[in-house]
Amino acid sequence: MAVTNHFLEGKRIIVVGGGIAGCTFVAALHKLWNPNLRLPEIIVLERNPKDVRHHSYSISLHGDSVNGGLVALRQLGLLNETLKHSIFGLRSGQFKMWDSNWSELMSTQPRPWGDLPTGSMRIKRSNLEQILVREAEKTNAAFHWGVECTGAQRLNNGRIRVLVEDEARSEVDHECDFLVVADGAQSKLRAALRPHDHLKYAGAVQIGGKAEFPHGIPEPIGENWGLMLSGKGVCCYFSAVDKDTVVWALSQQRPEPDTRTSASTPDRFTTLKEEALRLGNMFSEPFRTIVESTYPSSAFVTAAMEKEPFRHDDPKLERTVFIGDANHAVSAFAGNGANLALKDGWDLAENICYGSSLHNAVAAYDSLGFARAAEAIKSSHQKIDFAHCTSVRDSLLRAGLATGRWLMSWKGM
Repeated sequence: MAVTNHFLEGKRIIVVGGGIAGCTFVAALHKLWNPNLRLPEIIVLERNPKDVRHHSYSISLHGDSVNGGLVALRQLGLLNETLKHSIFGLRSGQFKMWDSNWSELMSTQPRPWGDLPTGSMRIKRSNLEQILVREAEKTNAAFHWGVECTGAQRLNNGRIRVLVEDEARSEVDHECDFLVVADGAQSKLRAALRPHDHLKYAGAVQIGGKAEFPHGIPEPIGENWGLMLSGKGVCCYFSAVDKDTVVWALSQQRPEPDTRTSASTPDRFTTLKEEALRLGNMFSEPFRTIVESTYPSSAFVTAAMEKEPFRHDDPKLERTVFIGDANHAVSAFAGNGANLALKDGWDLAENICYGSSLHNAVAAYDSLGFARAAEAIKSSHQKIDFAHCTSVRDSLLRAGLATGRWLMSWKGM
């Protein structure tokens, strides 16, 4: 009988979610695993079909600290491949803040951490996901696409049964020795295993969409991304997705979230567009041009939602770990979700490969991931308050920008 030299050697791991966090974990575990030991069997269960990518917006990856997503990508050996898809190239563009007349209030370009080639970059989220999926598929992991995980049960033998429905709604359940939950902010497994742990409204509602410019995005957005401040409780975020497309999101603080989710009909699109133009009437061109150039199917209205991180000290969660948005969802104002997911995936894999037990590995992961996510949520609250500031407070904050340039953390939004 073979001697087991690692607590997961020859065991089965199920990863629920084939997105950024899940694929990072799979790829990192394979990269860090001792080649002299038998690999665990890994099954990845993803609710979307393989070639379906719903995220066509761009995101910022940080490289200015050890907690940046670019650090995790370098550890995975994927940094150079990722940089090939950078919207702005190695120059990375600059995050800017403008007033309502596009006068620049602040500009940041973070300093790289260590020997990284850049301090930040922007990439279309779907491109990052494709890079990570390709890397994860090089491992021994078996991917099951288009299946829905609806729950999980602890068995008497200590294993976990994951309840799964395929595209035909037939039940195809799986058992495992270790469960990694990475199925996003609307996690079905979190709802089943932690039914009182819900997303919470962060206090702001965004109306936006994607505008297309075949002859180039209007300046000053084409080579940069950032935020317009009005001083009247309204702000607007802009970022290029590629050389022809820009995403915009007009934001306002409201006491309750907006229940509308899209502009699926011409009338609803017209209503959203008119609402955006009315709320943003103080913003100079090219604001109106961008809103008018939005293609209807991309228009959205969304509430900023978040969820505080949690540690895995509940005995009911033994052999189960939540990573990425399934553990700690952050709003768009945090600008940090992908970075947290990348670092979660790497840190969990690293502590598993080098840990003395599963319990110790999970505790070590918690000590890193919990603090990182809690700080991101705290920063998000500060950003929401600042972006929607008004009157005297606005003047004071603008003075702070002019003299101290103290909002470097805005780089990630």
